[in-house]
Amino acid sequence: MIITEIRTRRDLVDLVNEIGFLPFFSGRIEGFSLEESISFEAWYQGRWSGRVKWDAWDWKGEVLQKKEMVYGKFFEKKAGFISVKLWPDFCNYRRDGYDFDARFEDGLASYKDKGVVDYITGAGAMLTRDIKDSLNYKKDGNKGFETVITRLQMQTYVVPVNFEYSKRKNGDEYGWGNCCYDIAENYWGDQYKVQKAPHHVSSGF
Repeated sequence: MIITEIRTRRDLVDLVNEIGFLPFFSGRIEGFSLEESISFEAWYQGRWSGRVKWDAWDWKGEVLQKKEMVYGKFFEKKAGFISVKLWPDFCNYRRDGYDFDARFEDGLASYKDKGVVDYITGAGAMLTRDIKDSLNYKKDGNKGFETVITRLQMQTYVVPVNFEYSKRKNGDEYGWGNCCYDIAENYWGDQYKVQKAPHHVSSGF
């Protein structure tokens, strides 16, 4: 259980740098999440005039832009933070010795996964809506985009790098934000070693 109360983005960054990683929402390990360790004032407070008051939700974009921490769906398909220092080791473990092309060639990645990776590799960092439009994830088109993009995050090949919000005429942002994804190496650097992870340890968490 984390005994530090997180009140600011700086508190969150310092804690993750100390312990290595932290899920955003509560999970199997009681007390080990941002949700369970944050001050009441910084957690979700609802909406006023269409605007969401949720400091912690805004922090994810800020830490990515400042490259203070890695953020994505890494923990049982749920979001969380990983320290920049731990990130290369985390990737090595989750990839289990495979770069994406080798994983696909060994039949361990689907054609849909390859389609998303190839598209982002060629186009650069792209918003969710643009990836879906370009790869025909529409009504009567391809299905399961969220499953694909979550799996690629869990395997550390694709990561969020920013969030773009819709704006009203007065300039105010609203909504939950459209995630921008990139290939992990493009944003965080190529620091990985090809090595096999111990198979007796589950890679789901």
